[in-house]
Amino acid sequence: MVSEFVDTNVFVRILSRDDPAKTAASLALFKRAARGGADLVTSEAIVAEVVYVLSSNALYKLGRPDVAKLLRPLLDIKGLRIDRKRDVLAALNLYAKSRLNFEDCLVAIHARDQTKGRVFSYDRDFDHAPDVQRLEPPATAPAPSS
Repeated sequence: MVSEFVDTNVFVRILSRDDPAKTAASLALFKRAARGGADLVTSEAIVAEVVYVLSSNALYKLGRPDVAKLLRPLLDIKGLRIDRKRDVLAALNLYAKSRLNFEDCLVAIHARDQTKGRVFSYDRDFDHAPDVQRLEPPATAPAPSS
């Protein structure tokens, strides 16, 4: 079976239901994947864009818990592959409960799993992320003049 990549707008059509024909077609695709009739693939970047679009004050204005509640069942479909899916779902859970943007939630989850939570960043939002220790790059002495 050939894999097919799913872009942001397909997720948004399902979750917003703002275009009945596209919603129906997109839902049918995901139902086919859930039954094993399609092998779908997407990426962390697409999930981040979906979260951004759905929570945008200029567009759909959904709250964090609502975004997570709506998106999780689609991401959980067995016929949808995402690299590090477990981490993406954990980031979505953190997003629903925190004030971090979704991209920072991904960073926090990856850091927790790969570096025991140590993150070099000047972004003080990480000071409030669970299991994350924000570090700043150390100041270095200026290079000697010649």
